[in-house]
Amino acid sequence: MVSAVEGVRVGHWTDAEAGTGCTVVIPPPGTVGAVEVRGGGPATRETELLGPLSSVMDVTALLLTGGSAFGLAAASGVVRWCEENGLGHETGIARVPIVPAAAVFDLGITGNARRPGPDEGHAACVAAAPGPHAVGSVGAGTGATVGKLRGQSGWCKGGLGAGARTLYDGVSVAALAVVNAWGDVLDETGAVLAGAFDEERGFLVASERVIDSPPQHPRLAAPTATTLVCVVTDGRLTRAEAAMVARMAHAGMARAVAPVHTPIDGDAAFCLATGARPVSVFACGVAAAEATAEAIRDAVRRATPVRGVPTAADRRRAVPG
Repeated sequence: MVSAVEGVRVGHWTDAEAGTGCTVVIPPPGTVGAVEVRGGGPATRETELLGPLSSVMDVTALLLTGGSAFGLAAASGVVRWCEENGLGHETGIARVPIVPAAAVFDLGITGNARRPGPDEGHAACVAAAPGPHAVGSVGAGTGATVGKLRGQSGWCKGGLGAGARTLYDGVSVAALAVVNAWGDVLDETGAVLAGAFDEERGFLVASERVIDSPPQHPRLAAPTATTLVCVVTDGRLTRAEAAMVARMAHAGMARAVAPVHTPIDGDAAFCLATGARPVSVFACGVAAAEATAEAIRDAVRRATPVRGVPTAADRRRAVPG
């Protein structure tokens, strides 16, 4: 749990009936942030503030949301809550909340009936608390699905998961993942844990299918899939070092999702470093990759059905014999 890192709070707003939600991570003041975005279809807000040339180092809050680009409006509610609570970057005139955000495309499961907005982002902040946070089909993972090779007829439920590693000196490195991938989620052996499903053959291997017979379908023309990761550490990192950890976290994404970083995925990994303890950026990045892979697998293992979309476990039980 990223909220196991001292001073970090996580809150969800969930609408299971509609099949969408959002999640906010609120770190302690002074937390340094960075991001690495890969794939061709990102939906983000204010990620430029996490770049190496930004004059602002700290992050007030991070929003992960459903609703595709529409859901980014929920960040306005997070900004409002931060202002109400005196949080933000001090400019001498006002404290301006720095709230990067990224969204997953869950409109396929919601039917575009509802998207998180400012009130929902604010509600996620109100719900934020230290200690263990909910995982599975909650928050930004509520409407997440994986295995888009055959479209809605073959996908299964994605979700929100958590993973963590502790370094030799006690530094914590934790990851939260929202898994809405086009590809399959792979287990620790490389076998398909959750993905595109055929009622007679079971889980298909999406990477092999794409190579052998590229699917021709209009869904490949639009960015409808994404995996989002937030790595949080109590280690002390510069902006450049946090960016390196975010980059290394993508190695964990590649171990657990295949294919990954495709032209229609908006994959992004954030790193938030609270700065409480000295840390090796090398070790922190290795741990981030391990925690990321664990969080992605946890997301599909802890998912529950939403709006009739079965989980991977449900799919397995449907295989004859």
